[in-house]
Amino acid sequence: MKKGIIAAAAAIVFVSGIGVGYSAKPSPAPALYHGQAAQDAGRGLLGLALKQAEDGSWERIGVARVYYLGGLKAEGQAIFDQVLAGKHDDGDAYRIARVYREAGETEKANAMFERYLAANPDDARALSEVGAYALLEGNREKAERLFDRSFAAEHDDMWASLQAAGAYLGVAPQQ
Repeated sequence: MKKGIIAAAAAIVFVSGIGVGYSAKPSPAPALYHGQAAQDAGRGLLGLALKQAEDGSWERIGVARVYYLGGLKAEGQAIFDQVLAGKHDDGDAYRIARVYREAGETEKANAMFERYLAANPDDARALSEVGAYALLEGNREKAERLFDRSFAAEHDDMWASLQAAGAYLGVAPQQ
């Protein structure tokens, strides 16, 4: 009986500790955005999102994207630089290249895409996506070379086919 009471008490302490741990995670407070100027609300929520992202590179790139495209380029670039300076996979650089492209910085994006493709020469979807961007930029020869490589790497990838088709119709790949 005494062991049962001790076990129950331990379970209660353990469960209440988990509750405290969950409540300690940062969450949005209305004061961050209610009545705030749009820029201030955005900055406040981005700061929160960055804390919520913790060490996740995908998540941090997502936060940096909003900073970068939202006119706060220096803050976004600082996060990109932190992600790339640490241990990261090729996909992180690829996602950052997409942001640069979305920002209209095609030279910067293309350089990163080329490095990614050099390290991942059989990534059918990436080949097709980068080819689509080339076609949309007016470089049909490069685009079709990349489409050829994409379809040779994986001949039945619907998404690769869709990206190529969209580019011929002026539609950028969906990210």
